Amino acid sequence: MSVVEQYARARIVTEDDQRDEHCSVPVLLRHDTEDDPRSVRIALPGFREWTFPRSLLEQGLRAPAGTGEVRVWPCGRVQTVVEFHLARGVAVVQFETKSLLRFLRRTYTAVPATEMVHR
Repeated sequence: MSVVEQYARARIVTEDDQRDEHCSVPVLLRHDTEDDPRSVRIALPGFREWTFPRSLLEQGLRAPAGTGEVRVWPCGRVQTVVEFHLARGVAVVQFETKSLLRFLRRTYTAVPATEMVHR
């Protein structure tokens, strides 16, 4: 069993955000090759964990992607936004794109995209 886990710093953005612009929280990025090699998970502190297609995360680094519960899009040259829809509202989270790229590279080392076609 191969699990890729990586902590990243992210900024949770809300409409009433009065916090310091540089305030960030630890977020767990996870990919479990045995459980679901096509998916990744993001766990935010104080929220639940979201599971969504790894391809959605990859596509969202280049252009807006996703519908429904999870949406991803680039925000300038160095940031990526992931939007999580909840019953009580929306959580908008900003990541450094390089952190997400590093995580994706590690997941593709564990399970290449071509290997997933045969599963």
